Amino acid sequence: MAEVGAPPEATPARDDWDRHWDELAPASELNPAVGYRARLLTRLLNADGAPSRVLDIGVGSGDFLAHAAALWPQTELAGVDVSASGVRLAGRRVPRARLTVADLTAASKRLSHLDRWATHAVCSEVLEHLDEPVALLRNASETLAPGALLVVTVPSGRMSAFDRHIGHRRHYTPELLRSQLSEAGYAAEDVLRAGFPFFNLYRAVVRARGEALIEDAGAEGATPSAAAKLAMAAFQGLFRLNLTRSPWGLQLVALARRPR
Repeated sequence: MAEVGAPPEATPARDDWDRHWDELAPASELNPAVGYRARLLTRLLNADGAPSRVLDIGVGSGDFLAHAAALWPQTELAGVDVSASGVRLAGRRVPRARLTVADLTAASKRLSHLDRWATHAVCSEVLEHLDEPVALLRNASETLAPGALLVVTVPSGRMSAFDRHIGHRRHYTPELLRSQLSEAGYAAEDVLRAGFPFFNLYRAVVRARGEALIEDAGAEGATPSAAAKLAMAAFQGLFRLNLTRSPWGLQLVALARRPR
């Protein structure tokens, strides 16, 4: 089973992230995998001590920040994303967060107002979309305080038609994720295979639905069917039983630090 790479014809020349979030933000809020990752991320951050300043690198429409804001009412929150539409949606959901529109893959991109600001950071389901993931990781490191913890999530396993549709360039192995973090200047402490068994089952359902899922998600004004809502609610419950570490989990999670 190949884990890295997608057919060249499946890779878009340029992603339209404003259109992406305008079309898919409602579905993202209902996606059980989004809530699962938010819970997993906050649990791992909490294990490092109560975070005082958290940065979401690739904030999207604000799913993680909304979860973090409810869990940590005293924690300072910030986020950065290339999409103005995503940042606008995130700002509505988490008004107290400091949000910035910026392309962190750009050469020598520096966010001076967030220089060494974050004590903790997340980068969730972002790197697989990028042609230059190491550039984003390297530039984002300037926003982290020395010794700050960064938690990264990326998918592994086979890509589905929907993954290709939303611009996945590659899926990861633990070795590739460690290599990119190291190249960007981070000290990788651990890479976990999480999500077994029910996240794996969910991924199998996504692959099985194929083109039908693309049509449902992209249909203007579409709302999930009663059956789809029931299935998502069932997965929401089942995902709480996933293992955080197993040899078979398809959700990769890395814990890394900016060196002191």
